[in-house]
Amino acid sequence: MLEMLINARHGDLGNGLTVRRVLPFARRRHVGPFVFLDHAGPVTLAPEHVRAADVRPHPHIGLSTVSYLLSGQITHRDSLGVRQDIRPGDVNWMTAGRGISHSERFTHPDSFAGGGLELMQFWVALPEADEECEPAFTHYPRSLMPEGGAGGIWWRLFAGSAYGHTTPVRTHSPLFALHATVPPGATLVLPTGHAEQAVYVARGAVGHGGTHAGPGQLMVFTGEGDAVTAGDAGATLMVFGGQPLGERHIFWNFVSSRRERIEQAKADWQAGRFPLPPDDRDEWIPLPG
Repeated sequence: MLEMLINARHGDLGNGLTVRRVLPFARRRHVGPFVFLDHAGPVTLAPEHVRAADVRPHPHIGLSTVSYLLSGQITHRDSLGVRQDIRPGDVNWMTAGRGISHSERFTHPDSFAGGGLELMQFWVALPEADEECEPAFTHYPRSLMPEGGAGGIWWRLFAGSAYGHTTPVRTHSPLFALHATVPPGATLVLPTGHAEQAVYVARGAVGHGGTHAGPGQLMVFTGEGDAVTAGDAGATLMVFGGQPLGERHIFWNFVSSRRERIEQAKADWQAGRFPLPPDDRDEWIPLPG
């Protein structure tokens, strides 16, 4: 059942890097365990301005971040000492747990190639039992992600389980996330087995019953048996969902089931008690306010 249609809010991260912020929304704080979704770009910057768009080291707790590129390239560095390039179709899965910091740098000549940088970033809340787990980072190349489709529809599953396939991506709760392209007039039946699902339109348009969604809009569904049909120009979609974990407090980059844990993380970052990436520790983003 279609529950609501959400319009992304436009934001500016500075230096030409703009985002569409989809989740959290005032009347919909999460979809399954997904508590955050940003769609950055596509944006192209002149070579002399590329490094100005870098996202300096910043902290996280209580969640996993999922970075998925449609185009361009990003270099990830974190406080575990990991340095990893991410390219379109790859999955960077970083579990913050009790605390991690990382940066996103545009050091490669291909950072804004392929029509410009275009990034989908999801945050997945951790179950309460795992909120204070050891931080971890794993990179999964595109070649490991299941792909499928029929009738001109194509999809790539990049987290969890859907359509009878399961990725090697380690998750902490039942969920799925996939990238799909749907040709004009074709219908994508949503995966089964998930209490909550959402369809985000990156390009084109889709319809469900009498409701239509275009670029920057998110359809939220509960239950099973739903489908969306692409409009005259087809559609590029992000489809995701899973089992909800309960309400979470969110402040800046911190997510927790306990408000007091958020306050502790704020104090720890302000006091310099978070480790910084060993090869990227000369600057960082200060605590807001």
